[in-house]
Amino acid sequence: MKKLLLIIALVSVSLVNAQAYKGKGDTKFQVGANLQENATGLNVSYDFGVGENISLGISSTYALGVKSELDADFGDRFDIRARFNANLGNVINIDENFDLYPGLSFGLKNFGGHLGARYFFTDGFGIYTELNAPFAKYDTGTLTPAEKLHNQFTVSLGATFNL
Repeated sequence: MKKLLLIIALVSVSLVNAQAYKGKGDTKFQVGANLQENATGLNVSYDFGVGENISLGISSTYALGVKSELDADFGDRFDIRARFNANLGNVINIDENFDLYPGLSFGLKNFGGHLGARYFFTDGFGIYTELNAPFAKYDTGTLTPAEKLHNQFTVSLGATFNL
């Protein structure tokens, strides 16, 4: 019985051997909810490791639950961004399954920054959250309520996958 429990424990530990960021060549896909004032939406992102602690990627958000009084068309609801991440999981060394990644993004609406965190439960599946904020809006005039979509502080959370 003790041998059976030992084997089960060893197999369980080997199945949980996930790593949040592996460095150059690592690929991540994330899908989740995007929460912001006056809208909720869908966020998807893809990141590709180009160095030990650097990844580049693309992220897109589409606002679904927009209040009707905003009169937001497709262009107001949609945003796509190129992104740069500094993956610090192995630097802060909390857990090999955890990655903290501050970054910058260049999108259709603004130049901004994000702070994200991911935790992997298995080698292929985990959860993530990101806090996003614009640093410079491309429209320097007064934004309409519809133009404020994706031009404000947002929070994204959902599932992340190793590809």
